[in-house]
Amino acid sequence: MTSNWTAEHIPDLTGEVAIVTGANRGIGYATAQALACKGATVILACRNQDKGEAALRQIVQEQPQAKAAVMPLDLSDLSAVRRFADEFTSRYERLDILINNAAVMRTPFKRTPDGFELQFATNHLGHFALTGLLLEYIVRAPQARVVTVSSWGHSYGEIDFDNLNAEQSYDAGMAYAHSKLANILFTYELQRRFEAAGMNAIAAAVHPGWTLTDLPVSWTANGRRLDWWIIRTLHPLIGQSPQMGALPSLYAATAPDMPGGDYYGPGRWGGLRGYPAKVRSSERSYDADVAARLWTVSEELTGVSYAWPDHK
Repeated sequence: MTSNWTAEHIPDLTGEVAIVTGANRGIGYATAQALACKGATVILACRNQDKGEAALRQIVQEQPQAKAAVMPLDLSDLSAVRRFADEFTSRYERLDILINNAAVMRTPFKRTPDGFELQFATNHLGHFALTGLLLEYIVRAPQARVVTVSSWGHSYGEIDFDNLNAEQSYDAGMAYAHSKLANILFTYELQRRFEAAGMNAIAAAVHPGWTLTDLPVSWTANGRRLDWWIIRTLHPLIGQSPQMGALPSLYAATAPDMPGGDYYGPGRWGGLRGYPAKVRSSERSYDADVAARLWTVSEELTGVSYAWPDHK
């Protein structure tokens, strides 16, 4: 792995098609901008159409030759995920890079239109369904990449199948950690299934470290006063730029000769800052039995079953 890897190391992506969820701000925007700069056709998948259009205008202003478009996507609503997939497949013939980036963090308890807890639905189930609905287009692209953005906070998570959807209790911080652990379990299981199907696609998980976005700040509005003080004080001192926070995603999505099933994040300050490096996720994330069970449950909850083509 190249030390001090930056977006300048991204190869020419002309002809490739990429989707970045949550691309209207922060890490998602920085990721989409870097991919477009290297020639990829980038779809900004955004819940808020107006904010997505504003992000698109900024990308085009910075890179007049950029090939980019905005498509609405609300990951908390499975019908919206299906609409997005239908629109994408009607306009494009393949998908080279899927970056499952969008997330909500430590939200007050809320059920989605499908009856799921909001963080579990948005951060895990929505991306699980999206990837499955686009699987046929992913396998059409040679050496396609599926990159799912987790968090160093996943290490606090645990998959409790008796309380998976906050059926018994709800803690906003732990629900976030559970959903981010689910992201990694999904990634590792996706890679195992890619390999079992003889497919050339790669799945990788990443985390951005402590990055200067509004996500960590926003949840303190509903949190404890101590949370508010810690985040407001440390965030501008420790946090790195969204461009740096996007590097693990960009590395996993574009670096040549990268093996699948790995986890990448900043390589310094205990994973809070720095250039991308291969890191180790929590011990729970490597439990293949839990990952397989979560996969089955996710198929049941979303109604999306992955159709694996025979590429052997």
